[in-house]
Amino acid sequence: MQQYTEDELIERLRNPSTQRDAFAQVVGLYGEKLYWQIRKMVLNHDDANDLLQNTFLKAWTNIDYFRGDAKLSTWLYKIAINECITFLNRQRIMNNVSMNDSDVFLLERLKGDVYFDGDNAQMKLQEAILLLPEKQRLVFQMKYFEDMKYEDMSNILGTSVGALKASYHHAVKKVEDFLTKDI
Repeated sequence: MQQYTEDELIERLRNPSTQRDAFAQVVGLYGEKLYWQIRKMVLNHDDANDLLQNTFLKAWTNIDYFRGDAKLSTWLYKIAINECITFLNRQRIMNNVSMNDSDVFLLERLKGDVYFDGDNAQMKLQEAILLLPEKQRLVFQMKYFEDMKYEDMSNILGTSVGALKASYHHAVKKVEDFLTKDI
């Protein structure tokens, strides 16, 4: 399959005769990265797969509304993150957890996930991350695991770069404190 620049890909997405092929390339280009971003948020493989499918379904049905103001990847990340937040809010309701509580209920699901192959240190790190407030958790995951630029995060989350840097700093401190409290 021929590789296209983002601008060419967007043009192909806007052309009804090339739209399907272009979208297949979008799925190929961004599917794995989006999967891992989603997986870091919901922790469970099956949930991440479902949310990835929902993300691409939403992108496909709304492709005509993509204006190109932001990068295609930014638009897809924004859809994926919104899908995850909606999913996590439903999970909190189902688990009778308030929005202000930590999402440690996800840790139990992670422990039962046959696709999780982490050791105790990885489980402890995930627990520390789950104790973060949702926005800090999201910023921490995007910066720590994805090494995403603050400017890209700002476009995805609609938050200033300064606020994102502060959130990341606070998140790192909380994770470090959690991981070293028993040492």
